[in-house]
Amino acid sequence: MGWFEFALACVVFFLSHSLPVRPPLRPRLQARLGASGFTLAYSVLSLAVLSWLIGAAGRAPHVTLWDWALWQVHVPLTVMGPVCLILALSIGRPNPFSFGGARNDLFDPARPGIVRLSRHPLLLALALWAAAHVVPNGDLAHVILFGTFAAFALLGGRLIDRRKRREMGPEWQRMLDRGAEAPLLLASLSGGTLLRLAAGVALYGALLWAHPLLFGVSPLP
Repeated sequence: MGWFEFALACVVFFLSHSLPVRPPLRPRLQARLGASGFTLAYSVLSLAVLSWLIGAAGRAPHVTLWDWALWQVHVPLTVMGPVCLILALSIGRPNPFSFGGARNDLFDPARPGIVRLSRHPLLLALALWAAAHVVPNGDLAHVILFGTFAAFALLGGRLIDRRKRREMGPEWQRMLDRGAEAPLLLASLSGGTLLRLAAGVALYGALLWAHPLLFGVSPLP
């Protein structure tokens, strides 16, 4: 199907990420599935469409933009380490400034954790992942794919800031200022940090092992 499948996958990906979270569809889905059921269904749908999109990029006609070189492989190998650690320190943690936060009412500005470094750690991880994967994938389809993800992550943070500042009012800036005053070391020592770091290392190893199975390409040189 070539470019048509890739274009269709792009459209479906962005529709599947925008429509279910907008009113009135989201309240209806949450009422039917429950909050946890909605989150689970949305996550499964997102992963399924993402897998299709990446596969479609691989099946698109190959248009070389730059030649491959061995050193390029080391860019995602290096960057994915911090990405996995950011994910491990972010998922399931209170974060009233961004999406994906859990139990945001328990957020403590004196111990903000990863939020001390980034208001949007999940978007930061997405931007790093995408930018790193552009380097060894110098064909048109993959540059469009990963470049779009990187741009989406960078733009998404600004859009979320605007919405959260409107929703939280003066509390947004007050909590942000208090979190910025927290010492870096103290800010990081919260909520089972060592266990989360270990989980990040395990995730990195799992991705190295599963990458050939999921995407048909070994990430190792």
